[in-house]
Amino acid sequence: MLKFILFRILQAIPVLLIVITVTFALVHAAPGGPFDSEKKVSPEILKNLNERYNLNAPVYEEYLDYLSSLLQGDLGPSFKYVNRSVTEMILTGLPSTLELGLYAIMIALMIGISAGLLAAVRPNTWIDYVCMSISMLGICLPSFLMGPLLVVVFGIWLEWLPVSGWGDSRWDWVLPSFTLGFAYAAYIARLTRGGMLEILSQDFIRTARAKGLSEARIVLKHALKGGLLPVVTFLGPAFAGLLSGSFIIETIFQIPGIGRLYVQAAFNRDYTMIMGTTIFFSVLIVVFNLLSDIIAATLNPRISYQAKQ
Repeated sequence: MLKFILFRILQAIPVLLIVITVTFALVHAAPGGPFDSEKKVSPEILKNLNERYNLNAPVYEEYLDYLSSLLQGDLGPSFKYVNRSVTEMILTGLPSTLELGLYAIMIALMIGISAGLLAAVRPNTWIDYVCMSISMLGICLPSFLMGPLLVVVFGIWLEWLPVSGWGDSRWDWVLPSFTLGFAYAAYIARLTRGGMLEILSQDFIRTARAKGLSEARIVLKHALKGGLLPVVTFLGPAFAGLLSGSFIIETIFQIPGIGRLYVQAAFNRDYTMIMGTTIFFSVLIVVFNLLSDIIAATLNPRISYQAKQ
């Protein structure tokens, strides 16, 4: 186990380095700079600002200085928020983003597993067709379209739920969490159905039925653990995707999370904030992928760490 974990961490290092390098190059290749704005700034002030943040140096020197600071755990200062570091702002937005991701993954699991189980135990029936049709809708309908639709229906027409803010009402989490989690619920439903159908066709399930066990006991006690293995493998990337893919949701519903900070940083050309949030989300993806592999291997001992390497 330890050897497997160390191997995956070593694999992640060059991946993260490539992400940092490509992001740094794209940020500096974009037109404009962090201190370009509608307000005119005198050349002397602009020169002092560039010198303070080392923007006058050649790009390769900036890159090496950034890597040196990064190795010391310093993501740098924000160019747009005076006297605030990128790390401080990420930690400020993390609770809201994490809470949104937790609510979304719970909704995705509840809806996805329930729909997948119903479809698997009643294959090729109207229940199966309805569940899979809804899951296909969830996959095809983008969140930037679904979010406004839910706002119009449940927030404006019916006036049942709040449409913006976070922490101001006990129900303000419902619309953004459902919007973010519904697409993942669709994937989980399809994975659950496929995994359960494969397990339910195994010989030991036929033996359990021949012994007269109830269908509910067969499904819940004997088939569920193996049938949900594809879902467990998917959960790591899914949760990382929920956290890192919340940009649109946080912007639509005015949630003060990291995704909204990222969008604002892109508009403000805040180089260090863009770099810091990109690195943070990249590390999250690596960590949750590793956790999902470990959990999947724990649930199924036949999975060989050597094969995964």
